Amino acid sequence: MATPDFITTLRSTAGNQLLWLPGVTAVVFDDDGRVLLGRRSDTGRWALIGGIPEPGEQPAACAVREVEEETAVRCVVERVVLVQALNPVTYDNGDVCQFMDITFRCRAVGGEARVNDDESLDVGWFAVDALPDLNEFGRFRIKQALADAPTWFDPTDSA
Repeated sequence: MATPDFITTLRSTAGNQLLWLPGVTAVVFDDDGRVLLGRRSDTGRWALIGGIPEPGEQPAACAVREVEEETAVRCVVERVVLVQALNPVTYDNGDVCQFMDITFRCRAVGGEARVNDDESLDVGWFAVDALPDLNEFGRFRIKQALADAPTWFDPTDSA
């Protein structure tokens, strides 16, 4: 995964200590109601598309950019789905990050889904009732994107 230059600069003085960072997730639907997923090159698992905004970049613009960079699909943001502080993550090199994630519901407006960078092994459209092995966190975000009313994700709930 490509680490943004501004994080590399921060790490040069901060070392491995916890960095609190913004993050975005895009739940992208096509005209058939399918959701766009990428199989991550770092974990091999299917996931929603996401990334880290550059300094000064608006979160919605980041979601649109990340979707196109990773999948070649062009999309527009329709609404905010969820804003949530995620649990800290420790990477293989010892770096620790915690993300404030903003999840957006998006609509595809062009492009053909394909692997478009080194962050994905595969990219595809999936019917909501036929998702591949996707963690509960991703499944919740899809469910939330389809809902009209707000709900709450409890990370301690294993159901």
